[in-house]
Amino acid sequence: MTTRAEPIGGPLDTPLTRMLAGLFGLAMLAIAWRLIAGLGATTALNDGYPLGLWIAFDVVTGTALACGGYAIALLVYILNKGRYHPLVRPAMLTSALGYSLAGVGVLLDVGRWWLIWKVPVYFWHWNFNSALLEIALCIMSYVVVLWIELSPALLETFVDSTILPLRRVARRLPPVIERASPFIIALGLLLPTMHQSSLGTLMLLAGSRLHPLWRTPLLPLLFLITCLSMGFAVVVFESAFSSVAFKRRPETQMLARLATAIVPLQLAVVVLRLADLWWRGSLEPLLAGDARSALALVEFALFLAPIAMLWPAAGRRDLGRLVGAAIVMMFAGALYRFDTYLVAFTPGEHWSYFPSMAEMTITVGLVASEVLAYIVIVKRFPILSGRSGSPMAEREKPAAES
Repeated sequence: MTTRAEPIGGPLDTPLTRMLAGLFGLAMLAIAWRLIAGLGATTALNDGYPLGLWIAFDVVTGTALACGGYAIALLVYILNKGRYHPLVRPAMLTSALGYSLAGVGVLLDVGRWWLIWKVPVYFWHWNFNSALLEIALCIMSYVVVLWIELSPALLETFVDSTILPLRRVARRLPPVIERASPFIIALGLLLPTMHQSSLGTLMLLAGSRLHPLWRTPLLPLLFLITCLSMGFAVVVFESAFSSVAFKRRPETQMLARLATAIVPLQLAVVVLRLADLWWRGSLEPLLAGDARSALALVEFALFLAPIAMLWPAAGRRDLGRLVGAAIVMMFAGALYRFDTYLVAFTPGEHWSYFPSMAEMTITVGLVASEVLAYIVIVKRFPILSGRSGSPMAEREKPAAES
């Protein structure tokens, strides 16, 4: 099976893309209303809950789901596992799209959004004790780094373009990026490490307002580990999804080897959380029988399920089980992060929060736009590798164990 990336081709105007475009259109109307009318008129945010759906899902959960590029880069460039190189481009694409939409989420959550450009520019006013500043700067920088890393793949299409300026850029820019790749890769590994851990640090500032089951000094480490596990899970899901949707041969053997790397991450989250609860004497709230203890137990179950599914070698060779485990892993990490930011946060009995219709419409529309952009890009640019073929054919082949 060839590893050469190539455009998928095919029509862009399909029932699915029309539906996704429609959802994005509704979101654009809601975004326009929010930017004009302000946060108070369009969201359910209040003084007790200053961080709502756009931060908890679009940024905190969305960036973790967009960490596929970060996770694969660790394998390929740090651990020198070059056999995973065919997964780099699609992982970078999902990361670039996911982080770009997270940037939109940050913009929407800022009250005076028209002044957000001052954050990176007015460096003499920076508060170096602010976790939010680090998160904002790292996300902004990482979005730029991801699109720079992805640009050679996008420019390949224009190497023989009839438009002279475009052809010149397509031929001259990739060698420049390649020479700068050590610096770019280093930034691509440093920035998500910083801001993903800082997303956990941010909730430590809540102090006693954060429920004991989630309030731990290990939050930065747990957020970093969960972003890696979610990133690997997205890579598995995206690879399997693209193989079925675009009739490509699935990278079953490669994904099976990848599964051996992701199982320990799930186990690490469970062991660290249980050990921390025991050390802090907070195991009793886990068995309290209330809604939050039930959610915590569901989180533990979701983190443990992929371990049981992928521990046997036969499970790692089955594409269906790999995809199922990846979905559970994504949901486990997403629930843990969402719970930490919203469910476990208790500002007081007189405060409550439930997302407004505008908040939900924008979130759904942004996710739809990400899927739409992914479909358009892989159909027109060389992102995915492997010849077209039956997605089911690879299921019967035994995966080489690493």
